[in-house]
Amino acid sequence: MSLLAQRLEALHATRPVTVLGAAVIDVIADAYALPWRGCDIELKQQGINIGGCALNIAIALKRLGISAQNALPVGHGVWADIIRHAMAKQDLHSVVEAETGDNGWCLALVEPDGERTFMSFSGVENQWQQPWLDALTVPPDSLVYLSGYQLASPCGELLTGWLEGLQDVTPFIDFGPRIADIPDPLMARIMACNPIVSLNRQEAQLAAERWGVEDDSLGAYWQQRFGSVLIVRHDKDGAAWYDAETSGYGPAFPATVVDTIGAGDSHAGGTLAGLAAGWSLADAVMLGNAVAAWVVSHRGGDCAPTREALLFAHKDV
Repeated sequence: MSLLAQRLEALHATRPVTVLGAAVIDVIADAYALPWRGCDIELKQQGINIGGCALNIAIALKRLGISAQNALPVGHGVWADIIRHAMAKQDLHSVVEAETGDNGWCLALVEPDGERTFMSFSGVENQWQQPWLDALTVPPDSLVYLSGYQLASPCGELLTGWLEGLQDVTPFIDFGPRIADIPDPLMARIMACNPIVSLNRQEAQLAAERWGVEDDSLGAYWQQRFGSVLIVRHDKDGAAWYDAETSGYGPAFPATVVDTIGAGDSHAGGTLAGLAAGWSLADAVMLGNAVAAWVVSHRGGDCAPTREALLFAHKDV
């Protein structure tokens, strides 16, 4: 039995988890190439899926058997109704409901090699209000997920202030491509909360450019400047992690890529599940790698595996 299978058999949460962020709609279409100015290309629609970074993570945690407080604003409108119905079918519920306004949506274009490009429209998920935050219960020793999409939005200051007021929690932040858009003063406040930060290869390059360092020096620089955990996802090449004076690398699991939508979110969900169970950072990243490999082998961003499916897939690996 593989090491991952051995750990999965005993996977259960020992730390509370709060997932704060977006539930949106993904309209997914195959594109033979990305549009260029003045073009008129024919798309092939794959489907309409529920998505959003936080919702993808909530789904991954749920299927791995990890309970979480899901703070995903759901409004009222065509998109919100689809989201609410789809969440209920998966026994997922949000503790935040917006009185007015619809949820956002995005058009996701998937090229023949599986790479995806998003064009997004914001909704209530980026319209956070203080009463929503006041209603959340976040016990000490919690893991708290936040996305760069919300932190870079107009509500970023509000969310950062809320995060600063929590006691003895570990933020887990996936800045995404918005790492280049967060103003320096706000970034300093976020990093002072000592978060675990997860970036993909391209986002790590943006971070290295932002702070004026070479790509391969980012991990060491990050530790020197911020002293917080950094995870860099290298898709098919696995993931590296940097923690204080130590660092490591987790190889990727074999996968036939058909769709990379939700891969990063699912990696974060798997990593959070491992951390919530008290696993080491190295083992948690290994679980993130396994979940991401599953997701890129299936269509849609909301297709994270159950614990049992993952256990079966890796029992003899």
